[in-house]
Amino acid sequence: MKKQALSVFILFVFIASFAQAQTASPATPVAAKEDCGCEVKPLPEVVAIVNGVQIKIKDVDDPISRRIQELQKQVIDARKRELELQINSKLLEAEAKKRGTTTTKIIEQEIIAKTKEPTEAEAQAFYDKNKDRISGGFNDVKKDIIEYLKAERQRAEAAQFANRLRAASDVKVIVAETTPPANEAARARVFATVNGQPITSGDVEDSLRPLIFEAQEAIYNLRKQQLDLKVNDTLLEQEALKRKITTRALMEAEITPKVKPISEADAQKFFDENKNRLNGDFVQLKPQIIQYLQQQESRRAEGAFADQLRKVATIQLFLNKPEAPSYAIATDDQPAKGSPTALVTIVEFTDFQCPSCAKSQPVLDAVTAEFGDKVRLVVRDFPLEQHAFAFKAAEAAEAAREQGKYWEYIALLFQNQSALEVANLKAYATQVGLDRKRFDEALDSGKFADKVRRDLNDGIRVGVNSTPTVFINGRVLHDKSRESLKAAIEAAIKEKSGK
Repeated sequence: MKKQALSVFILFVFIASFAQAQTASPATPVAAKEDCGCEVKPLPEVVAIVNGVQIKIKDVDDPISRRIQELQKQVIDARKRELELQINSKLLEAEAKKRGTTTTKIIEQEIIAKTKEPTEAEAQAFYDKNKDRISGGFNDVKKDIIEYLKAERQRAEAAQFANRLRAASDVKVIVAETTPPANEAARARVFATVNGQPITSGDVEDSLRPLIFEAQEAIYNLRKQQLDLKVNDTLLEQEALKRKITTRALMEAEITPKVKPISEADAQKFFDENKNRLNGDFVQLKPQIIQYLQQQESRRAEGAFADQLRKVATIQLFLNKPEAPSYAIATDDQPAKGSPTALVTIVEFTDFQCPSCAKSQPVLDAVTAEFGDKVRLVVRDFPLEQHAFAFKAAEAAEAAREQGKYWEYIALLFQNQSALEVANLKAYATQVGLDRKRFDEALDSGKFADKVRRDLNDGIRVGVNSTPTVFINGRVLHDKSRESLKAAIEAAIKEKSGK
């Protein structure tokens, strides 16, 4: 399930550059001289050969150049903001050390406690001013507007606090324009110092790794899709030439007869399945829906014919798929199963209110057991903000771990995801035989809240944005089926053992 918002800590470290971020549109094409540092290199000039005919990267990129530039621009803008982010992060950590407290407590005192809760009247005024751009009536969106206004006020408080910290500290910005390092040695270049502590190019790049890989994947998928179309077009042209007819005549002979006409019933079914995402009623949208479905059907028929041509063609593809980065994810003081010296470490970021996490946990447990001492499973918390009870449930799980009953306790949490209120969390503690006085004191005092927040922040740093997110020896696993999990573990064992 997807995460909808950032933690308050991340909100704070973003704030110093918030105004700058607002002025840069992600849709603005990147200037040719700017380097996003996210291109998979080397990029081949020829990306495919189809029956001896070359397809060049320029032919692939030209139709999608603007979309590629938009993705690259997002990385460039993020790199420009990242230095300010790192400065504020160090300032916050220094202030916490000075006060003898945690960064979380400071955020609560300096930002959350000082943020005035928006009133319904203020939400109504915002709605009246912006209703032309808002879907739904006021009562439908009131809660969302209040949350938005609250977040805006938190940003304002955070900005003021960040400015106070900076004014009281020794901050030196050495490099105004941060650029990607040209080589490994350039990662040591110092961009700024905070109270004498350096922030290097490598620090900036390490923080951007999840975003850079996300951009690389998106660009690769765009190119792969466009390349597939180019390959298909080339095959159609070659087949038409072989038959001594035009490509249009070939399509009319082989594709048009196989395109199923879209009926009103087909359009109605599509509307019913997607009406929550559509603006308008069926009568209004029917022509557009039929046109869209007819185009989809034509593409399906074209693809099926192209697949036939591919079976007898000689096709070489040279487009490089980006390799997922490997992250060093802390596993100290975390619930774990398996040997600490195992060849493979699985790190799972989970949310006890997430249905997908409940389904994946038995699979992870079973596969871990199947590989014995070769695999270790480590669980870290990532309660999503849209799940009202997930954070406290994560605290409760840590309180159970303190008494040696973590795995028994979280099994109850996953079995009772619709009943995770504090009273229920305490009742589950009784069910697994915990010392209730000790458990209740830990839960009521928020003893493990900072530990849960540490997991959240660490997850965000390595690109976690949904649950469950699973890493195999530091690399994210997208397909979490039993088969894919086992295949990834076997590959990691082979890589580690050199066999």
